[in-house]
Amino acid sequence: MTGPSVTLVRACLRDGSGGSPTAVVLEEAPLSLRDAERRRVPVESGTSHAVFVRVHPGETREPIVDLRFFTAEGELPACGHGTVAALAYLASRNGAPAPRRATVRTSTRVFDGWSEPRGVHFAAAFDPGPVGLREPTETERTLALSALGLVPDESGSDVRVAALGRERLLVPVPDRAALAALTPDLDRLRDACDRFGLLGAYAYSPPSPSGSLAARMFAPSIGVPEDIANANSGACLAAHLAGQGTAELTIDMGDALGNPATISATAYSSGHQGQRIRLGGTARVDQERTVSEA
Repeated sequence: MTGPSVTLVRACLRDGSGGSPTAVVLEEAPLSLRDAERRRVPVESGTSHAVFVRVHPGETREPIVDLRFFTAEGELPACGHGTVAALAYLASRNGAPAPRRATVRTSTRVFDGWSEPRGVHFAAAFDPGPVGLREPTETERTLALSALGLVPDESGSDVRVAALGRERLLVPVPDRAALAALTPDLDRLRDACDRFGLLGAYAYSPPSPSGSLAARMFAPSIGVPEDIANANSGACLAAHLAGQGTAELTIDMGDALGNPATISATAYSSGHQGQRIRLGGTARVDQERTVSEA
């Protein structure tokens, strides 16, 4: 028997190539999947993540879109590159040359999303929501850094725990060469993240004067040893670095996996709403296929 129709979207391209392959499934009646079936979609699609989309007509021209995110390990409350992939997919279905806005609903919040054609690609952006930042406990810091193969002097005092959907560790390293050389003990990192309820560890190089940097996200607890593009962690980093005077980031990821990706994240002030983040990337909508049904 056949399973759901899956569209492969490469989210957060760099210069038109690379990007994070993401499985996008449009859930229209009569399709109704069980969570076990949703967990199987990224496995059978050869992707780290899958996003499941339901579209509801709005009272205006803007649709209301429900998103759910899954890895092989289970459901996530949020996924940045999955949101970029979903918005790009919707723009490709729309077929109009003008920018498209949507109201996006996840299990935890409602927010605005935008998408528009860029030649054969699609640009997408959204507001990922407020970011919580705190200093890690000494035990969190020691165990996670040790699992990454770092000593405290290599990461300095700027390690932070950032919450956006779930908490994750932000870990600075001295430069891009040190970032590329990381060889974490993934079993130890998974144990540490499971112990503290962390999504994973996001290591990053210092930003250039223009805000360009590189990052790597290790998240074995959700079945993703290393993520090609982790956009929500980029939003967390933008919130953190905005306090140090760097408000606009261009973040390169995926190089260690041979799949270059780039994420943009901008922190700005929005009056009484305080600090806000605009997160985005470009995407390419690839082939549609059907996964097998158990």
